[in-house]
Amino acid sequence: MHRRSFLLLAGAGVSIVAMALVACGGDGGGGGGDSDGKPVIVATTVQIGALAKEVAGDRVVLITLLGPGVDPHKYELTAQHRQAIDKSKVILRNGIGLDAFLDKSVSSDGNKKKLVTVTGGISIRRGEGEEDPHVWLNPLNAKIMVTNIANALAKADPSNAGTYSANAEAYHKKLDTTDAEIKKLIDSIPQANRKMVTNHDAFGYFIERYGLTFVGAVIPGVSTQSEASAKDIANLVETIKREKVRAIFAESSLDPKVAQQIAKDTGVRIVDDLYGDSLGEPGSGAETVDGMLLSNAKSIAEALK
Repeated sequence: MHRRSFLLLAGAGVSIVAMALVACGGDGGGGGGDSDGKPVIVATTVQIGALAKEVAGDRVVLITLLGPGVDPHKYELTAQHRQAIDKSKVILRNGIGLDAFLDKSVSSDGNKKKLVTVTGGISIRRGEGEEDPHVWLNPLNAKIMVTNIANALAKADPSNAGTYSANAEAYHKKLDTTDAEIKKLIDSIPQANRKMVTNHDAFGYFIERYGLTFVGAVIPGVSTQSEASAKDIANLVETIKREKVRAIFAESSLDPKVAQQIAKDTGVRIVDDLYGDSLGEPGSGAETVDGMLLSNAKSIAEALK
């Protein structure tokens, strides 16, 4: 069976690679390799998949379970995803409740041993009493994730450890450059205007990193599964008017209807193209973590000046 040297698949495409892996019989030693001997790596989220791609290059078969625009808070695994997980050598997960959909599928001892939580070592913030899983929205946290991914791949595939380390270092530099560019953009916003209202409380790490002020969220809490009451919305409308907030920021992966109504009621601008739980489609410029961060920063700076 002919196989490409590198596969980055998400959403429905995972079923194709999962069936191919089963057909090839893995590496004949309990799973973990494709027919070319490359380790099969599963990434739970689109952000982890993008970071793993930067680190791995063409040395692995990379399967990303969540594609662009998919809300991880509402996601459920398919049978094909479970097959891919069983055939994998390493499972890269976010943790902090974001990929809880994985828990039932890694109940076996074999799958548990494959798990690597790539957010290990990051200082976790709390939003509305919950731990906030959106750590990648601070590029310094993304660097920690990259290091953890590189270490996990090196352990699983020692012969390519040098490549993974070099690729991780190169992406660290890119994230440092992105961080500096974002600071410059945010510094261009008048101090009095650096106030953010978002569709849900997903941008805390970004806000803390760049000295913005969080005024409130349409959906209370760090998960999109929360719901705002009529009182919550009324209070937010009052706060937006009192604080003279210039814009409401909604995410590309969420329904912006309530945020649009609040914008109409307060007479402020709505920006609905931020990336919180997801990345952009291929070719959008926001399909990488660094590209997504810079895209968000440009939208924020333009709206708040």
